[in-house]
Amino acid sequence: MRRQITGFSNPTVKALRALRDKKHRKASGQFLAEGLRLLTDARESGRLPTTLVLASEDQGGAGGHPLLRALEADVVAAGGAVIETGADILAKITGKDNPQAVAGVFDVFDTSLAAIDRDAAPIWLVAQALRDPGNLGTMLRTGDAVGAGGLILIDDCADPFSVEAVRASMGAIFTQSVAQARWDAFLPWLRAGPGQLVAASLRDAVPYRGAPYAAPCFILVGNESRGLPPEYEAACDLKVTMPMKGRADSLNAAMAAAVLSYEVLAALGG
Repeated sequence: MRRQITGFSNPTVKALRALRDKKHRKASGQFLAEGLRLLTDARESGRLPTTLVLASEDQGGAGGHPLLRALEADVVAAGGAVIETGADILAKITGKDNPQAVAGVFDVFDTSLAAIDRDAAPIWLVAQALRDPGNLGTMLRTGDAVGAGGLILIDDCADPFSVEAVRASMGAIFTQSVAQARWDAFLPWLRAGPGQLVAASLRDAVPYRGAPYAAPCFILVGNESRGLPPEYEAACDLKVTMPMKGRADSLNAAMAAAVLSYEVLAALGG
C-alpha cells in the first residue's frame, strides 16, 4: 500500500533529502537513484529499492506504466515501502528542478576488494583519485558497454553513490561491481592472482594500438589534473599512450578509459 506525504517538513522527506550528503549516506548505508529506466535496470540486475518514492499521477507521475507497476509490486513483496508525494517534494528530495517521476532508496553495496571476482570478466577499470562524479559515472557506463567486470576506485575518489555519479552512470551502478581501496591494499590483492595492470601514460609508454594486452586486464587511469603518481606507473605491467594530434596533451580521464577499453576489447577478441 502506498503512503502519501504532502509536507516538506515530514521526517521521511528530510531523511531522504539528507541522502544527497555523503556523511548521511555513510551513516545510513543507503543512497538515492532516480528515474524509471534506472530503477528498472536495478530490478533486472536483482537489486530492489528499500523505499520507492512516486510522484502523484496528477503531477506527472507514471503510476500506470507497466514497468512501474511491476517495480512497485516487487518492492511491496520484498517488504519495502512505497511513498506517493508531489513533484515539488520529489524535487526537494533529489535536488533536481525537473525530477523524474520516481526515485528509489537502495542499500549501499559491498565495495571491498574481497567482493571482486577477477575471473568474472576480461576487462576491469581502475581509477586513482578520480574527483569528478560525472567522470566516475561515465566510466561505469563504459564498463557496462565493453562488458567489463566493474570499476575499482583507488585512494580518495568521488563517492560512487552520490546522486550525481549514480545519475551519470545511467544504470551501470547496478550492472557493474564497484570496489574502493587504497593503493597499498589494491596492489597486493592484484598480485595475488592473475591480472595485467595497464596504465594510460605519457612516460616511457608504447602506442596503445597493438600493445600486448592480456586478460584479465586492469586498465588504470589517474587523477583528472595530475595523472598517475610515478610510483604507481612503475608498478604497472604495461604503459600505453594515445596519439594527441592537436594542442591538447591529454584526454579527459573517462574518455581515455573509454578509448583504451575498446582497444583492449578488440585485442582480446571481444
